[in-house]
Amino acid sequence: MQYFLETVDTIQPGLGFRQFGGYHLLWLGILVAFCTFMAVQYRKQDTETRAKWRKRMAVAILLDELWKMFWLMVGGNYTLGYLPLHLCSINIILIALHAWKPNRTLDNFLYGVCIPGAMAAMLFPSWTALPPVNFMHLHSFTVHILLIAYPVMTTVGGDIRPDWRQLPRCILFTLCMAVPIYLFNLAFDTNFMFLMYAEEGNPLLLFEQMFGSHLVGFPVLGTVFVGAMYLILYLCRRSARRKQEVAR
Repeated sequence: MQYFLETVDTIQPGLGFRQFGGYHLLWLGILVAFCTFMAVQYRKQDTETRAKWRKRMAVAILLDELWKMFWLMVGGNYTLGYLPLHLCSINIILIALHAWKPNRTLDNFLYGVCIPGAMAAMLFPSWTALPPVNFMHLHSFTVHILLIAYPVMTTVGGDIRPDWRQLPRCILFTLCMAVPIYLFNLAFDTNFMFLMYAEEGNPLLLFEQMFGSHLVGFPVLGTVFVGAMYLILYLCRRSARRKQEVAR
C-alpha cells in the first residue's frame, strides 16, 4: 500500500509493469473474459432486463471515475490534467446518455470510436510506471474494460446496430470536441486527447518520429481501427446470413 496514492507524475522509477508482460497480458485476458461473459449473458435477457443492465453498467463506470477522483483528492494530486476531457473520459458521459436515451449517432460513436479508443488504451497503456497496488493502475484498467464491455454487449445483443453511413456524424462530433479541447490544451498546458504530443509507448509517437507530427497518426490509425470495426461487423453479419440460408 506504500505507493497506492501515487500517480504517473509522482511515482519513482522502476516500480511499474512491462507492456505486454505477464501482468499486462493478465489484464487483457480479464478484458476478453469479461466482455465475452457480459455479451453472452446480456443477449439472453428480455428488453426490460437489458435496459436495467445498461443503466447499471453506466452507473458502475461513473462510480469508477468518481473513485479515481476521490483518491486523487485524498493524495493531493488532483490537477487540471485529470479533468474528464480525454476521449475515454468523454465516453463515460456518452455511455450514461446512451443508457437512458439511446440514439443512432451514439450507437455508432460507441461502437466505432469508443471501442477502438479504449482498446488502444488497453494495448498501449500510459500508466506502465504504476505498480499493481495503486488506485490509478486499478482504475485505468477497470474503467477501460467497462468502456469496451458496454458497447460490445449491446452490439452483440442487437441493441446497438452500427451503420457505416453514420460515420460522418461521428467524425464531425469528434472534431467538434477536439477543437475546444485543443484550445484548452494551449491555454492550460495540458494534453487531453493527446492532441499536443504523443507519450512514450503511444503508437502516435511513431508518426512524430517519421513525419515530424504525431497528428498525422490520427487519420491513419483512425481509418485502420474504425475500418477494422466495421469490417468485423460486416463479416459477422454475412456469416449470420449464410447460417440462416443453410438452415432454410
